[in-house]
Amino acid sequence: MNYKITGDENITFNNNAFYCIGTGRMGLALQKHYFEQLKLVQEKIGFEHIRGHGLFHDDMAIYHEFQEGVSQFGPHAYEGWDEKKVQVEYNWTYLDLVMDSYKELHIKPFIELGFMPKQLASGDNTIFYWKGNTTPPKNYERWANLIKATLQHLMDRYGTEEVVTWPVEVWNEPNLPGFWKDANMEEYFKLYDVSSRAVKEVDKRFKVGGPAVCGGTDKEWIKAFLEFVRKNKCPLDFVSRHHYTTEFPNYDGHYGYPKLHPKTKCFEQLDSTRGIVDSFKEFKGMDINVTEFNTSYIPNAPVHDMNLNAAYVALMLSCFGDNHKSYSYWTFGDIFEEGGVPFTPFHGGFGLVANGLIPKPTFWTFAFYKKLTKNYEKCVLKTPNCVVVKRTDGSFAGVTWNVDEEMSGKELKLDLTFPLENKAKGKTADEKLPNVLVTELVDEEVCNPLKVWHDMGEPANPSQEQLELLRASAQPFVQTKRSGNKVSLVLKENAVCYFEIKAASIISDRGYTYGRLY
Repeated sequence: MNYKITGDENITFNNNAFYCIGTGRMGLALQKHYFEQLKLVQEKIGFEHIRGHGLFHDDMAIYHEFQEGVSQFGPHAYEGWDEKKVQVEYNWTYLDLVMDSYKELHIKPFIELGFMPKQLASGDNTIFYWKGNTTPPKNYERWANLIKATLQHLMDRYGTEEVVTWPVEVWNEPNLPGFWKDANMEEYFKLYDVSSRAVKEVDKRFKVGGPAVCGGTDKEWIKAFLEFVRKNKCPLDFVSRHHYTTEFPNYDGHYGYPKLHPKTKCFEQLDSTRGIVDSFKEFKGMDINVTEFNTSYIPNAPVHDMNLNAAYVALMLSCFGDNHKSYSYWTFGDIFEEGGVPFTPFHGGFGLVANGLIPKPTFWTFAFYKKLTKNYEKCVLKTPNCVVVKRTDGSFAGVTWNVDEEMSGKELKLDLTFPLENKAKGKTADEKLPNVLVTELVDEEVCNPLKVWHDMGEPANPSQEQLELLRASAQPFVQTKRSGNKVSLVLKENAVCYFEIKAASIISDRGYTYGRLY
């Protein structure tokens, strides 16, 4: 493929991949290794917000009901309990610890209201290993008060002007019966109505949205949700939904093996959302936040650890911003327990970072896209295999990829010509090439910690020495060369490559000759 860039192009490219990142449930943020993984992600990539489940789960210990004179412990617990005499109190200890750690890492919450505290729940339906309660509140007034008290506490601690910039989403995937009892649409709409009004009662500047649906009945739910909001004049600042790109997996042991959607159809499920939202004159042009996305929707799909995942996500990031305000990768790290504690460091977890502080190939996809934001002027090329931007200093940078979901081994060749003049009149060949080309390559040969782990014998609990080798193998291959105005790249299957080309005339110190021995 040959592309000649003039520098006059101005192509739509909304690089919003860093607005939000997903996380395991909030209570996990109290763990040391969770903090270390998030710190690495923030240092090398840097996200603005973080979203996950479990704000009101019992391991955060926020919500408490009590009754004077009635014990909640021992063999006579709750004896004499009278629902009419219930009092409520809140405990902010763990919430403050989590939020303080986020503040230290310069990341803000994208607040998800859920799941239901056990004492406030109307039933016993739960999901995941950690048993998040997925039933409506038994008392909507107490639910609204919990929301208001939580937001007010955060404002008191971290400042009103700061906290009102944190988006608020009502629940998670209520169109799936696992996440919301019976996938009861009418009951979710009631929850949204009460919750959104409670948020705005605290401060009208909060941005609140929903319905956070995922696949299957997404079209039906989004349309009905907007009709309900319009009819009842509920607060709504954004529409949220999720997006995954695999079929139902085949399971074997602890793992699931799903087939990826063809790369040409990776957004097929999303295509209708913008049209549905814009069909309502009240909501036309409203922000759509994809608050979860990945290839597979299960936390034990080995594809997540592969170079194929990195290349596939690179393709998605190139055009996700065309119709969406933000898109949040699910998740930053593998400290994650939806299906239980993983047995091995490479277990197909959602994260960008494997346990042991090992960056996966997809980690670098995001790091490369972040590099495109530096001194960004405009996009000059966007194809199914690359994005190239011009920088304010006249240099160019790009990300290229070769998605090969069939694992055919086919290479991709790209030839790019840039409007960089060659005015050098040096004596040596290097001096006559006035630019430097820098490439950072991730492919199955040079940056594939999964393969290294496999070659080691797939140790479930790697030693410190083995972990150091795995981390070393998880770095991109960096190469430089003197260049004119042409760049030729050859990408093997499922490779992702970052490049930049810029002026770098050689101005040697007196008497210095590069490569000279004697």
